[in-house]
Amino acid sequence: MTETSNRTTWQILTKVPKLTVYFWIIKIITTALGESTSDFLVNTISPYVAVVIGFVILCATLAWQFKTRHYEPAVYWLAALGVSVAGTMGADVVHVGFGVPYVLSALFYAIALALVFILWYRSEGTLSIHSVYTRKREAFYWGTVLLTFALGTAAGDLTAFTLHLGFFGSAILFMLIFCVPCFMYWKLKVNGILTFWFAYILTRPIGASFADWFGKPVTVGGVGLGDLVVSLVLGLMMIFFVVLVSRNRADLYSQKQ
Repeated sequence: MTETSNRTTWQILTKVPKLTVYFWIIKIITTALGESTSDFLVNTISPYVAVVIGFVILCATLAWQFKTRHYEPAVYWLAALGVSVAGTMGADVVHVGFGVPYVLSALFYAIALALVFILWYRSEGTLSIHSVYTRKREAFYWGTVLLTFALGTAAGDLTAFTLHLGFFGSAILFMLIFCVPCFMYWKLKVNGILTFWFAYILTRPIGASFADWFGKPVTVGGVGLGDLVVSLVLGLMMIFFVVLVSRNRADLYSQKQ
């Protein structure tokens, strides 16, 4: 098989979307929706039941994603949403359930993420999401994604509560930091894999902080719309963009690349 045909094969079989502006829009919406949905469940029903529901959603959506043979927008983003909900709950359980300070939980998830990166690279020789076309790489990918969600949640709570920046202040802070990897990639030509994961981690606290700002009561620094309303609006936005990319196929790899 020639190099060209090899490249065409992995482009067809890859299980992740092409990096376009749509990817980053849907990613931030997904992170925000995971935050608001998790908070709504935990505050509406028993937290223990909510965690079980989150775990079931995570397993079901990932099982569907692993079952597909190639990237399918609806399946992929449902899995991302499942990971977002579970990642939020995981970070919250460490702090609320076990009383671990946000700075320590953020450090814990950062170390765990670094270890997964090391294991992934030693096993596969790459951390590129463009090469996610085997079961092992897909497992490493989603394990990494789960930890980035948990780390981002802990980091967002750290700045909002421990550093007293509030939800809106945290969102602005992380948006400014998000510009750093963008500048590093487009202007300084820094390694694309490094800058991608740097930016990817930051999308979590950006989305979560905005979701909290819109959903939480005014007494704690929010707008007061409520987690349910925010979840419904974000859910509709997510559906819109997923349908959009499904129709225009903008996030699919071209076989001619």
